[in-house]
Amino acid sequence: MRVVVAANCGFCTGVRRAVETAMSVPAQNTYVLGELIHNEDVTQRVRARGIPTVERLEEVPDGATLLIRSHGVGKAVYESCARRGIRVIDCTCAFVRHAQRIVEEASAAGKTVAIAGHAQHPEVIGLVGWANSEVYVFASEQEDFSVLRRKEVVFLSQTTFSEQRFLKIAENIQKVRPKTVEIFKTICYTTVSRQRAAARLARESDAVLVIGGLNSSNTNKLAEIAAQYCGRVYRLKNADDFDYEKVKFCKRVGIVAGASTPDWQTSEVLRKMAENNAEVQVETQVPEETAAAPVAEEPAATPDAPVQEPQEAPAQEAAPVAPEAEPAPEQPQEAPAEEKSAMDAVIAEMDKSSHYKRGQLLTVKIVSVTDEGIYVSGSGKADILIDKSELDCDEYSREAYAAKIGEYIDVMVVDAKAPVKLSEKQVRKVKEEEALLKDIEEGKEFSVVCTGFNKGGLTAELGTYSVFVPAREIRSGFVRELDKMVGKKLRLKMLEIRRERRKEIIASQRVILEAEKAAREAAKAEREAAFFDSIQVGDIVEGKVERVTSFGAFVSVNGFDCLAHISDLSWTGVKEVTDVLEIGKRYQFKVLKVDRDNKKVSIGYKQLQPRPWDTAAERYAEGDIVHGKVVRIVPFGAFVELEKGIDGLVHVSQITHEWLENPTSALTIGQEIDAKVLAFDPEAHKITLSIKALQPRPWDEGRGGRDRDRDEEGERRPRNRGKSNRRTASDYADEAEYREWSEGGFGGASIADLLGNDDNK
Repeated sequence: MRVVVAANCGFCTGVRRAVETAMSVPAQNTYVLGELIHNEDVTQRVRARGIPTVERLEEVPDGATLLIRSHGVGKAVYESCARRGIRVIDCTCAFVRHAQRIVEEASAAGKTVAIAGHAQHPEVIGLVGWANSEVYVFASEQEDFSVLRRKEVVFLSQTTFSEQRFLKIAENIQKVRPKTVEIFKTICYTTVSRQRAAARLARESDAVLVIGGLNSSNTNKLAEIAAQYCGRVYRLKNADDFDYEKVKFCKRVGIVAGASTPDWQTSEVLRKMAENNAEVQVETQVPEETAAAPVAEEPAATPDAPVQEPQEAPAQEAAPVAPEAEPAPEQPQEAPAEEKSAMDAVIAEMDKSSHYKRGQLLTVKIVSVTDEGIYVSGSGKADILIDKSELDCDEYSREAYAAKIGEYIDVMVVDAKAPVKLSEKQVRKVKEEEALLKDIEEGKEFSVVCTGFNKGGLTAELGTYSVFVPAREIRSGFVRELDKMVGKKLRLKMLEIRRERRKEIIASQRVILEAEKAAREAAKAEREAAFFDSIQVGDIVEGKVERVTSFGAFVSVNGFDCLAHISDLSWTGVKEVTDVLEIGKRYQFKVLKVDRDNKKVSIGYKQLQPRPWDTAAERYAEGDIVHGKVVRIVPFGAFVELEKGIDGLVHVSQITHEWLENPTSALTIGQEIDAKVLAFDPEAHKITLSIKALQPRPWDEGRGGRDRDRDEEGERRPRNRGKSNRRTASDYADEAEYREWSEGGFGGASIADLLGNDDNK
């Protein structure tokens, strides 16, 4: 069986650029507006990188990155992205961009735009989005074109539209006699050549396999064209759809792939054929000698003027996109079976760049210059485009590189798969990389950003070297969710460098983190040893309050945390630490306890503050009238708080002139009272108070304050021991003789104090 692969098979330049961009840009917070290309397998690979596909711009968050596919979008999308701060990576095909400019300019001039294409195709939707005047879309030559009569018409095409159908539609438009018609044949020149190659291959084949996404417009057109010339045309999404039984009796089988079909899908179909038939001979179709340069625009035509074929662009004008260079045509030669297997033929034909290796250094000659970059020639193969982003210059200038045509430059192969990608910038990076690797081998730390992961660990890139960090070397302990490390910066040290089969650095972040932790712990231990050597119980130290808890405050003293317990903050006791200390302020403390073994130091604040009784003599003296609050009542009296930490005792006999069985009959806890200081002993921390001393005596009432038991000369009168209910001062004195209080061995008032003192008050 003879298998012939069509010329210009697989990705076109615009699609390849879009796919390569989607597979290389950072995936985090990046989105694709619409299906990247009409190929399900490729789209799934893009999604697998973590780049989701959205159908509406509203689904893209503000500030995100948006990748615009090769089909292009309307003008409103760019304007909305600018307003919302969305970064745009524009992969619109150069031919599509050219068509968009035609629509925009024609619309601005008030002309009617007519487009040959499918109204629901994303490219056509995008073209319509650049117009603000009348736009009509025609998919067939049978449609009604009378809407264009007597109008100034600009007619163009979807870039992947059928060339034959475009010409027929253009002819029918002229028949309705518009006022004027300008015709722009904006079909991509590679689309035209692919369609012609498919037709020629179908005429020469017993069966044709058309490979590509089932929703791909350009691929379906190739199948439609092939079906006009061959009775056996099989549409394949990928190799899974291939059935060898359908072609096993064919002598010649043609292979056609659309512009959105990756080479590896075609290669898989060929391999599957080779597996079923070891005698399969694969060759590439010899391209026709045609001038396929793109056309900038067509001249205006009168209503009766025929549609003109595309003219070659003038030499001084840049074509919308540089045509992909094809290998010089060679007559296919059949290799002897013993020297070359069918599988070898598949690989040789599908991978034109297999003689290159990734990382290989080349010296190449500059042969031409475009807006996209420069074309170079090397190794006798086809010219290769070096994108301007890969040239070693601060800012690309077409004129500057045009002056270098014929000169040689050093480049590196950064991707050996077709189409080969070369970089001049990488050569400089390699030299810098060699110096860096020398330091890395000597143990110097280096940093990379994690770009992926697998079961074993994390992956990254350092120049031309791949970097692998085993899971156990990420940090101490097991890392469960490796996917969350993607996009994060890694600080690494080399464990091993492999250069045999591929350039790879095995590295560890754990050794850095553990070394830093050990250094921190050693420094901490050294500081602690110095601290404990310098501190003793009884020292007065200054510290800063760092944080507080319910049980105390942690205070930094020379960088070491010491605890000031809440009970050591005030002599009078506090409920909250912040009632005494303020976070962030510095205070003086006294060292109370040092526990070197457990690394604990206790300090006190109140120990440096005066106790309330130490200064009480400055505020209280016998005979003073004081104000206080009843805080505790006992059978023999009541304790009155004069201030925090200082209480005075009012004996039951000093509450009132009336006889009291229990102090609670006259006082309540919380009651505020005035009293007179009867006795003050600061050393014993005791104050004796009297409330009744500030009250009038009952026996003075009605007699001008004179003592009822005494005559005018002051002599005591005889006591009345009769049945009278009136009580005299002597009655109170007699009862007082037997009332004495004490608590804890201290009597606040003695019997002598309680007898005969009324006259002295």
